[in-house]
Amino acid sequence: MNSTPFYPIGIPGRPWGEDERNQWRARQSVKRLYKEDVMPRIEALADRFEALNYGQLDYAGEVYPLFALRSGPHNPALPTAFVTGGVHGYETSGVMGALKFLETRAADYAGKVNLLVAPCVSPWAYERVNRWNYDAIDPNRSFHKDSDARECTALIELVASQNGPFLLHIDLHETTDSDEGEFRPALAALEGSTYEPGTVPDGFYLVDDSENPQPAFQQSIISAVERVTHIAPPDEDGQIIGSPVVARGVIEYPQAKYTMCAAVTGARFTTTTEVYPDSARATSQECNEAQVAAVCAALDFALAHA
Repeated sequence: MNSTPFYPIGIPGRPWGEDERNQWRARQSVKRLYKEDVMPRIEALADRFEALNYGQLDYAGEVYPLFALRSGPHNPALPTAFVTGGVHGYETSGVMGALKFLETRAADYAGKVNLLVAPCVSPWAYERVNRWNYDAIDPNRSFHKDSDARECTALIELVASQNGPFLLHIDLHETTDSDEGEFRPALAALEGSTYEPGTVPDGFYLVDDSENPQPAFQQSIISAVERVTHIAPPDEDGQIIGSPVVARGVIEYPQAKYTMCAAVTGARFTTTTEVYPDSARATSQECNEAQVAAVCAALDFALAHA
């Protein structure tokens, strides 16, 4: 493929320094508010779940409290499951799907599982509809000890504070047209590399852990979600976002090696969901419903095989 013109920040072939990060930061504007979209729904759920304030972000004086919701005191007789959304702030259905699950379906699992849900891991990026955090760091490649991304270290500390082990971790994401229109070109510029255009998959798919593959688990989620929205087909090379399709709607990444969010618990069953809200065949509501269906299917399978 031919590369597209270089990103408007930086010098071709040279990685960004602090000046370029400041230029990038100046281009980011608030498009929606965490305190209006997310916090009231978390507060409304506090009468049914235990709200955990697990940290706080302070970016140039803008303060964002970080919250998770827990089903109640830990019951050692039950397995533990973790749901995360908004690791990439621009992936709206990850946040809205996690909240909708709490509001509509989480009660179905009372007495079956210790449930922990972090609906919006990256609120600064949520407000700016961006993939990166304030420091132009991709959180979903930064979940490791001593990470420079506070979103990540705060979540790692939350996990460490819980009684384990975890049976399940499902991380809710989206793939959007802006991946190719903005975020991959920006990443190439930041790294000083050349952007080569890719293809945005049309539909829902999953990212399994290549170091701990759970194919039956992944397919149980695909089967549930396809009742809500369509499953992404492979491209002409048999791939989705450059990775071989190992089963219908499933690709694999080494989650721990890539320091992805889904690796933070060391759970037996892990997956990263991806919906496509820009599809002509799906609405934002359907994407939210697909995330809820994925969480429920993941829980059902994991609990049946605990």
